[in-house]
Formats: sequence, C-alpha cells, structure tokens
Amino acid sequence: MKVGAVIITMGNRPEELRALLDSVAKQDGDRVEVVVVGNGSPVPDVPEGVRTIELPENLGIPGGRNVGIEAFGPAGRDVDILLFLDDDGLLASHDTAELCREAFEADPKLGIVSFRIADPETGVTQRRHVPRLRASDPMRSSRVTTFLGGANAVRTRVLDDVGGLPDEFFYAHEETDLAWRALDAGWMIDYRSDMVLYHPTTAPSRHAVYHRMVARNRVWLARRNLPAPLVPVYLGVWLLLTLLRRPSRSALRAWFGGFREGWTTSCGPRRPMKWRTVWRLTRLGRPPVI
Repeated sequence: MKVGAVIITMGNRPEELRALLDSVAKQDGDRVEVVVVGNGSPVPDVPEGVRTIELPENLGIPGGRNVGIEAFGPAGRDVDILLFLDDDGLLASHDTAELCREAFEADPKLGIVSFRIADPETGVTQRRHVPRLRASDPMRSSRVTTFLGGANAVRTRVLDDVGGLPDEFFYAHEETDLAWRALDAGWMIDYRSDMVLYHPTTAPSRHAVYHRMVARNRVWLARRNLPAPLVPVYLGVWLLLTLLRRPSRSALRAWFGGFREGWTTSCGPRRPMKWRTVWRLTRLGRPPVI
C-alpha cells in the first residue's frame, strides 16, 4: 500500500519540522511521499523530494490538512494511506509506516488509526491523548470512536467515501466530526499504542482561541451529526462538565461566547448519523452523549 504524509506548519518550528521529516524518511519499506503545507506562512527549508505548498492565509488545521490531502489527488487517491503528523512531533520508530500498511491490509473495514502520543523526555502519554473514556492505561490498544488529529493514519478510501475534514471548524473537534461520519459509513477506528509519535507535553488551552472554538465547534459537531433528540443531551452534558471543571471567569466567558456562536452561525450541512451508529458508538464505550 502506498503511504503519503501531510504536515501543516506555521513556519515557526524549522528544527522540529526537519527532525520530523528525517523520521519519516527513515521509515521501513517503500518511501513515504510527503507534502508540507505552509498555513499562511512560508515553508522552512525541507529535504529534496518533499513537496511544499504555501497558502496565502491561515486556513486553520482542517483547512490546511484538506489542501494537503488534495495534493495527493482528489480525496488523496494517489496513495492508499495518509499520515497526518504535527510539525513538532517525531515518529519514535522506523516501522510505523509498515505497521500501518499491515493494519489496513489485515482489516478491510479499518478506516483510521490513532497513534499514541508520548512525551519525548518522560515517555508519558497524557490522559487526553487516549481517545476513549477509559484512558487510564495508554498502553492498551483498542477500537475507539475518535482519533488524534496530529498523530494518525487514514485510509484514503474513507476520505473519498465521506469527505475530508470540516474546513469551517478551523481548530478543535474536526477529528471527531470525520470520525463520526466514517463510523456512520461503516468504517472502524483503532487506537494503537505501538505506533508512537513523540510530542512535547502541552496544554490545549495555550491557544488563545481554545475556549471559544471548543465550545462553538462542540455545538456544530452536534448540530451536524447527531439525531435531533441527542443534540440537547450531548450539549447539556458538556455544559455540565465544563462548569464542573471550574474554568477561570475569562475562560468561561469565552466558552459561553463560543457556545452561543455555535447556535447562531452556520455549521455546514446536517447529516445526522443512523441510530445503529449511535448503538455502535455505545458498544465501543462512548455513546454520543459525552
């Protein structure tokens, strides 16, 4: 199976980007073709053979990755598998691409693989980087209902089947939107602890837009994908969880602003998942109400 990789960058981490590209170049098996997308910024120097695209404006994470997908043909169909990697990450092992090939070849219904993210110094995997509710053991691989945006592999037939990431999200929850659409189309998602991307431990709230976009996109996610009776349940649960986490006054103000924005702005096309998909998500351990 042919493997490609999409990496988006703001051009501000040239050393980390070069290290990531070196780790991709060292993968076993056939060469992994790489496209680096400068998301509203020039692309730093890259090794020969790495394709680059420089966008005149920042399209956000999903928008930038969608441009990278199309660089491999419509829906990425020039390759069989696309890796999506954060530009400050590093593939921990030289066999990751081969493990992806083996996983997708062994399971025709496997659509997406989520890698384990580990801190390069401590080896610790943050709980939020394990894409399931029972996240206490990051070394346990399992079927899951979503995936990590900057450390994953997607079968390009999934993108051809259900479309790419939602451009309008810009940042936050775009992976879950794609995951739900893929699951609704019959694809499966695996979390694999043996496929590792090293990435420094960070807090998502370091981004200035975090609280507003997390709330806005949570509403959009529900409006786009959930059966109507589940929309208020899902959003009510997340409202309660947000309050229980006791964010600062400024963070809560931004969150409620985003929540309101999610209801008053267009979320894109609505395609509610089938009730059998709701049941599948429930059997996988995460019903779409949390």
